[in-house]
Amino acid sequence: MIIRIFQVVTHPGMEEAFGQFFHETAIPMMRNTEGVISVLPGAPRPETPREFSIVMVWRDLEALKAFVGEDYRDPHIDPAEADLVEFRSIRHYDSVEG
Repeated sequence: MIIRIFQVVTHPGMEEAFGQFFHETAIPMMRNTEGVISVLPGAPRPETPREFSIVMVWRDLEALKAFVGEDYRDPHIDPAEADLVEFRSIRHYDSVEG
């Protein structure tokens, strides 16, 4: 399994608009994507009001690539969020059974 952590920082003043996109589009889309085992969205905290994150667990690298393409290391950007976000980061980890 692959753990994929996607984080964004919105442009100042875009928190509400991105929050609406995040809850109404991004989270439901990820929960209904083939190959995604689990989705854990993270909402901003008062000390970081512009930061959102989503942790996804993918069945395997092939399922992830089927969704985002061969260059899975780049953040997959929905056109609806492109103008709302100042910074994006994406990280991948192998799942460790413990």
